[in-house]
Amino acid sequence: MVKTGRPRTFDRDEAITQAMHLFWQHGFESTTLAMLRSSIGGGINAPSFYAAFKSKELLFKECVDRYFTTFGQVTASLWDDTMPPRQAIELSLRRSAKMQTDRGHPSGCLLVISANITSTAHVDLQRLIAGLRDKARDGFERCVERAVSIGDLPVDTDVTAYAAIFHTFLHGLTVQARDGVPGQTLDAAVTEILASWDARTKSAGRTLSGGSDDRGRA
Repeated sequence: MVKTGRPRTFDRDEAITQAMHLFWQHGFESTTLAMLRSSIGGGINAPSFYAAFKSKELLFKECVDRYFTTFGQVTASLWDDTMPPRQAIELSLRRSAKMQTDRGHPSGCLLVISANITSTAHVDLQRLIAGLRDKARDGFERCVERAVSIGDLPVDTDVTAYAAIFHTFLHGLTVQARDGVPGQTLDAAVTEILASWDARTKSAGRTLSGGSDDRGRA
């Protein structure tokens, strides 16, 4: 009998984490099969790699799913209707700033770093990553729409444009984190960007203190 490779002896769950960190650090296109095989389980041969993951592309998709359901949940508050909209946005930005500068894993956001997938052979991966980034944009728009509807923001607020400010800021955190800007500085930047929200709240004839919920107040 012809052997197609050594039996898989590595922990597949741990292998996904190792591969995710490589993609997170280098991006999809710069992460080579050799790098993946060398990292996973202390090193596996090509037949074992393909037996376990089929392809680099499918492995990347698994890693993206792992990232989105773990580290990517820092923005989950954007869909929490029990929070005032401003608090939901603030929490998502502060959590993201903290996560992206944590030294326990590569800095920045995997979904932003992977935006540089340019090969036409990977259109499906481009769409996957763009779709996940769009979820955050939708979350910010949802919060701004809620704020307008309950009077926390002026009725003439351009929801799409204002939400884009926070979404763009979120993406910018990756560049700052990769450049070594401390998490404390990025957290302070969150305070500054939210000052624009407070100014708009005042222009709407309301006051907003901290993370308190002003819903239902005149």
